[in-house]
Amino acid sequence: MVPFSIAGVQMNVSATESNLPEMKRQLDILVHRFPWVQMVVFSELAVCGPLPNYPQPAGGALEVEFQHMAAKHGLWLVPGSYFELDQGRIYNTAPVIDPQGKIVARHRKMFPFLPYEEGVEPGHEFVVFDVPEVGRFGMSICYDMWFPETTRTLAAMGAEVIIHPSLTNTIDRDVEHSIAQATAAINQCYVFDVNGVGDGGYGRSVVVGPHGNVIYEAGSGPEIVPIQLNLALIRYERQNGILGLGQILKSFRDRRVDFPVYRPESFDNGYLNSLGPLSKTTRQRSDAAPPTTDATPPAQAESGPVPLYPQSYDETGT
Repeated sequence: MVPFSIAGVQMNVSATESNLPEMKRQLDILVHRFPWVQMVVFSELAVCGPLPNYPQPAGGALEVEFQHMAAKHGLWLVPGSYFELDQGRIYNTAPVIDPQGKIVARHRKMFPFLPYEEGVEPGHEFVVFDVPEVGRFGMSICYDMWFPETTRTLAAMGAEVIIHPSLTNTIDRDVEHSIAQATAAINQCYVFDVNGVGDGGYGRSVVVGPHGNVIYEAGSGPEIVPIQLNLALIRYERQNGILGLGQILKSFRDRRVDFPVYRPESFDNGYLNSLGPLSKTTRQRSDAAPPTTDATPPAQAESGPVPLYPQSYDETGT
């Protein structure tokens, strides 16, 4: 067994005030109650909330505060993410800090939740980091996981645990749980998904095992989630298959199929381009005629045009 203990902090997040004092308080309480925890993970944008009003430079005063928090308690710290300002551009960035207070990695969210997370630049680097004598961890932020290529790449780089801060305050949290379960199963890894509450999300953080099994799902209020993981299970199942069955990563390694969709210089993107621009859905006028389609069968056309689904669409995801 290779045990490693991680605690997620699902805390109330404000969009208008600094949450740093509350993060420090929560960390102090967590370490007092669960001194065996080796890594602590906060939710996406836990320190500042979802509004990019006060971006901070990498290596600035905010990260120094995070470094002091990790060193004070001698543990690994992923303080969620914050809006990073770099040469006039804003990124959604999650630092990784070791028990000595050193920043060992920074992950910039690769898929900002467009068109709702406007003005945030995408990151371009896949981030993994090693915990000595334990294993390899990969970083992902919220909407990144909706693109399975991101976590498949992390798994192919050796990540055995995906650390995944989220900020989801929309109706699709159930969908994200399904994605987290599928991600864990198809990559034979753990997924540690920490959401916030208040302005920082609707909670329901989730920890998923390599079978796609839910180890724990939090409620919708503030909560500390300490879990001990066994990384030896990951190594066994990657060698022998999930429950002795599918050896997914080996099959991916030995594939004989190419994926032309990933070669934009030669793949025909005609259909994808036909979907139109990536923009917010506008409110439909009540007096507007419902959309029609030339593909409507004559029998249906006689009783009136068939509306295309959906006629309205709520803002979802983050």
